[in-house]
Amino acid sequence: MDVSTNHPLIKFLTEELLISQAAIVFALQHSEQTPTLLPMILWKYGFVTLSQLDEIFDWLEHYGSSEN
Repeated sequence: MDVSTNHPLIKFLTEELLISQAAIVFALQHSEQTPTLLPMILWKYGFVTLSQLDEIFDWLEHYGSSEN
């Protein structure tokens, strides 16, 4: 997954949840083999709260399938 803010999930994370680019880069490096784990990696390392994680999953449920 590209760190560019053109990617809908990255745009949501940075613009809506205000997650830093550095946190996203870190999480992407730790989820290289399985990019779908990005939300869990962000939560595991404390970059998002459980509430934010729930928002991410809600977003993915509604908009994630249109990314492909």
